[in-house]
Amino acid sequence: MGYVASDPLTTFTPQVRDWFTRAFAAPTEAQIQAWPAIAAGEHTLISAPTGSGKTLAAFLWGLDRLVAQPAQDDERRTRLVYVSPLKALSYDVERNLRAPLKGIGGDIQVAIRTGDTPQKERQAMLRTPPDVLITTPESLYLMLTSRARDIFKGAEWVIVDEIHAVAQTKRGAHLALTLERLDLVAEREVQRIGLSATQRPLEEVGRFLAGTGRKCRIVDTGVRKPLDLEICVPVEDMKEPSSDPQVLDPATIDGTAVTSRSIWPAIYPELLRLVRAHRSTIIFVNNRRGAERLAVRLNELALTEDSGPVIARAHHGSLAREERQVVEELLKSGELPCLVATSSLELGIDMGAVDLVLQVESPKSVTRGLQRIGRAGHGVGEVSKGRIFPKFRADLLECAVVVQRMRTGEIEETVVPRNPLDVLAQQIVAIVAGGDEIGAPELHELAKRAYPYAELTRDVLDSVLDMLD
Repeated sequence: MGYVASDPLTTFTPQVRDWFTRAFAAPTEAQIQAWPAIAAGEHTLISAPTGSGKTLAAFLWGLDRLVAQPAQDDERRTRLVYVSPLKALSYDVERNLRAPLKGIGGDIQVAIRTGDTPQKERQAMLRTPPDVLITTPESLYLMLTSRARDIFKGAEWVIVDEIHAVAQTKRGAHLALTLERLDLVAEREVQRIGLSATQRPLEEVGRFLAGTGRKCRIVDTGVRKPLDLEICVPVEDMKEPSSDPQVLDPATIDGTAVTSRSIWPAIYPELLRLVRAHRSTIIFVNNRRGAERLAVRLNELALTEDSGPVIARAHHGSLAREERQVVEELLKSGELPCLVATSSLELGIDMGAVDLVLQVESPKSVTRGLQRIGRAGHGVGEVSKGRIFPKFRADLLECAVVVQRMRTGEIEETVVPRNPLDVLAQQIVAIVAGGDEIGAPELHELAKRAYPYAELTRDVLDSVLDMLD
């Protein structure tokens, strides 16, 4: 259901309204519909395509309240928590918050807590809690299990970004229990705001976000990202080509020339041609080894044609944070034409003016395909341009099905896992380790409020407790 408002900015403070009207021509549809629901205190799920302004839709009301109702230094606490499934996305959001915070003014402190956060910064958060904490599901869980939990007393909002990336996994069940524990520490029902790419059915993701027995306002803009999408087959015949990258390169292996038929000698030049024809390109592959090898091969091929600078760098989760940030900034600034990435860049990270996404091999799902191709044309209303390169005949068939469904929006159905007891056991140990005094009946009620455990019986919980005992 949509909201109708003559001016969606009327509920904000003057300084927030002034900044927004200076920075943007007009609110997006996601913002117009989401702000009234968030301002009313409703748990809200915002579903909109990449580049639709949904992150600012989630943040702006909380930032406005922090300006309108600032805390005294001796009362400072973390009032707004942002949870991202990716560390890289956490740092990206922190960078993107700098502009509104500078424009809005006010004394709003923002901090990041992930596995990469130095101990010195962690201690500083305990002494002076930030108004806004940007974190990951695992780091939030650890904070609630330590003395850092005290900074969340009185927390008011929690934003769960890219919620579709965790809702179907045990990681999502773990996060659902962590959100219930956050309510327990905050001594209130913290308002939950979820951000999602298109999912089916949205009602299921909304139930996962809000928890059992709570209502969730679903903001669905009903808009799909415009796509310029093609499958590229750079050979005339795909009969029996090898897809093993160890025998793909037109080179030698252990001094022996490669003689098996391979599609890669045809793919490499085409990838390089497309990279050179565009300002900024992300090439997605399905594993880290492939990302490293493809980046090296593109650079070698480019070097044989000219003696210019490096054309491609790899980006994946095994790289150190500092190295990831360096290559991301190189791409954003236009100094690096291409990044070869795994899933480390497929979520909502703003990589600047990327105008082309290349996918080598099928993305394996419609949702993942839309997520990855959506990295191109990240701005509001821009077209996402993508080219997909199958590696063998069965892969071509899969690519054809995925692309057809991407064009029609036929994404996979979301299925939330039910009662993963290993996750429940871990959370119970954390509750006890954190010093919480809670009886079995109260623990049962807390667990059932998390949507994945809505059907948890007392007998099953007692069995888990007996096992742990």
